[in-house]
Amino acid sequence: MAAVVRQWRAVYPGLDTGPMEVIGRINRCAALLQQAEDAPLSRAGLTRSEFDLLGALRRTGHELTPGELARETFSSGAAVTKRLKQLTGRGLVERRGDPRDRRMARVRLTDAGRDVVDGIMPAQLVYENAVLSGLDGPELGELAALLGGLLGQLEGRLGAVRA
Repeated sequence: MAAVVRQWRAVYPGLDTGPMEVIGRINRCAALLQQAEDAPLSRAGLTRSEFDLLGALRRTGHELTPGELARETFSSGAAVTKRLKQLTGRGLVERRGDPRDRRMARVRLTDAGRDVVDGIMPAQLVYENAVLSGLDGPELGELAALLGGLLGQLEGRLGAVRA
């Protein structure tokens, strides 16, 4: 990343490349994390997005509609529908019609789905801790706070654009 910034500074010496350095590093970190994939999830035959759906159902502790799952996981409705079909086929979630509104579906974890989440979560946290092991506690806290602030700003801006 440093070489790329140096090259751009040579081409455009008067421009501030600071934002490029931050966004470029965030994008590079995301790409490397995606390449490595999440080891415990891979061993369980799940993708991160599938686990996110299962995790949303587990952490909320109740049934959710596909729309609520989309909001919880920052996914599109179409992506949630596709993942739910796969997870239903594997017996990890169940869909049922809402008794008050037959057009609405409700999704819940099966016992097998709960067992999968409960089996993966501790190992997933150990894996994520290992990935971040080069940072100490205060650095992790500071990084989390900074990224949280950035995320809040981005979500606010993108939400305003969508409205």
